Amino acid sequence: MKAARFQGEGRIVIEEVPQPRPGGGEVLLRVAACALCGSDLRPLRQGWPVTPGHEILGRVEQPGHAWHGRRALVYIPVFCGRCDDCTAGATQYCRNATDLMGWQRDGGYAEALAVPEQCLLPVPDDIPDRLAPLLLDAIGTTSHGLRLARRIVPHGAALLLGAGPIGLGALLALRGMGCGPIFVVELGEHRARFAASLGAERLDAAEASRRRFDLVIEASGKDPARQLAFKVVAPMGAILQLGESDVWTITENKAIRRKDFYLLRSFYFPIGDHAANIRALRAQREDYERMVDAEGGFDELPDLFAAFQRGALLKPIFVP
Repeated sequence: MKAARFQGEGRIVIEEVPQPRPGGGEVLLRVAACALCGSDLRPLRQGWPVTPGHEILGRVEQPGHAWHGRRALVYIPVFCGRCDDCTAGATQYCRNATDLMGWQRDGGYAEALAVPEQCLLPVPDDIPDRLAPLLLDAIGTTSHGLRLARRIVPHGAALLLGAGPIGLGALLALRGMGCGPIFVVELGEHRARFAASLGAERLDAAEASRRRFDLVIEASGKDPARQLAFKVVAPMGAILQLGESDVWTITENKAIRRKDFYLLRSFYFPIGDHAANIRALRAQREDYERMVDAEGGFDELPDLFAAFQRGALLKPIFVP
């Protein structure tokens, strides 16, 4: 079968590899779609030892198994289901989950992969293949983080820093929760215009720095955005950290030091949120459909990543 190998410095090579053989408690999943994610740019730059791709939809090919023939999403953390966190429903925190699908185990930029049974999420028939991967990061991760934030800041003005897939997912989640007004700082024209079409008011960093916001969502993974978030969050407001990077460099100053505020970091969603995430997609389906603005197979994957990296695409989908 075919699989994409990320060799570093933006190089993607398509190789013929053996089809995976599922082990105990695993099934073979034939990939139907895998969404590109901003966090995939790290393997693209650095190279990666396994096949990347973690926003995966496929169809189970395991004759005799209860899941055979069914469509399923792949829940990223390979959780144990037995530890205290798992039994409490916080599967994303599983203390025994050393592997993430598409990170430590082969992921979705391939024709098929082996998936642990507990990581299969059912997909209703009314949700098409091209939209289903959004239920994971774009909807699942952002909505979970915002549910946490709204315990602290139930209403008020929200500032979104970065309008990539996670930022746009957060914008739609905010709108779905009835939050507002919503403002956005985004340097890329294409993404900024799309955020505005969803109801956000665009600000530049200088304009934002003169205001205060009850909730700030940092979705860029960049130090200047983090520095701005600390400055502009209102007293007793909250910063929701969604963007990720390897290193932080923040300079403390009077604007940070002389107020009380909350800092939240959200990694992923508990598996019990899946039904709520499906409802969120159905409620704003037309706008999520607009986010998925390109698709392609193995031959197109390098070009999809190049356009995605420069901000010309919002949420492209790999379809083997």
